[in-house]
Amino acid sequence: MNWQEYIMSDEEVLLGKPTIKGTRISVEHIVGLLAQGWTEKEILENFPRLTKESLQAVFLYIQDCFSDGLLFTPKRKTA
Repeated sequence: MNWQEYIMSDEEVLLGKPTIKGTRISVEHIVGLLAQGWTEKEILENFPRLTKESLQAVFLYIQDCFSDGLLFTPKRKTA
């Protein structure tokens, strides 16, 4: 699966935050729901424009961000 088919970033939509194509639902919002304990089923029931594939794309997007080092903050050395 290619996450680019499901996730986009447009400066005119949510200030350029990555969103699910065709929606104003951000990747950040989906991750937040999962972090709060929502299940995939609950998300799909509450956001009918989303699909299982679009949720999978969120995880692939995050995986790519980690592998590119975009979500990694190195520990700071203390003096």
